[in-house]
Amino acid sequence: MQHSIVKQAFIKTVPVMAGYVVLGAGFGILLRNAGYGVLWAFAMSLFIYAGSMQYVGVSLITGGASIFTTALTTVMVNARHLFYSISMVDRYKDAGKYKPYMIFGLTDETYSLLCDGKTPEGADPAYYRFLVSIFNQSYWVTGSVLGSLLGTVLPFSTEGIEFSMTALFIASFTGQWMSTGDHIPALTGLLSTLVCLVLFGPDRFLIPAMLLITLVLTLLRSRREEA
Repeated sequence: MQHSIVKQAFIKTVPVMAGYVVLGAGFGILLRNAGYGVLWAFAMSLFIYAGSMQYVGVSLITGGASIFTTALTTVMVNARHLFYSISMVDRYKDAGKYKPYMIFGLTDETYSLLCDGKTPEGADPAYYRFLVSIFNQSYWVTGSVLGSLLGTVLPFSTEGIEFSMTALFIASFTGQWMSTGDHIPALTGLLSTLVCLVLFGPDRFLIPAMLLITLVLTLLRSRREEA
């Protein structure tokens, strides 16, 4: 049974592996070009594990940013986690010894794989979600290390590499859309984001969009419970 759960968790995370290895490699190359070697790439991906924030972190490190600037930038870039992590509270509350790591390892992509609440039949949900989380981080760490190593021997342009994460989001969204008949949450997210993009512009729409999505879904949930 344990072997089967590990196998199913790995299969579940294969799409994320395709994106994380590539994006992690891009981060490793950028960090190498900034003068920081493989140990830095490994340590940042192991202990920070913040995806887009690690890319921003390269600029902060090389630009000599202050602690205050670094902290503020980190909060702004990662503020979205405050919103979607709320929906995982009930699923994670009984995770026991796995809970601390699962909280740390809850990235956008891990959330997209676990938000439906489905786990293999007969499996411990907490153990399965822990495996999904740790598989995903292992892909990111591996990509970062490979990128740092390859950056020493191969010329590589990172232009456009960030689109692989966008493609990963689209694939996850499409999979969720096809696997469920209730499209209200997805449509709420799309419409709320579009409205905030028009009102606030591409540089400031993310946090207002997350607030609007949270508000609308909370109201819809309340009405459903009353019904």
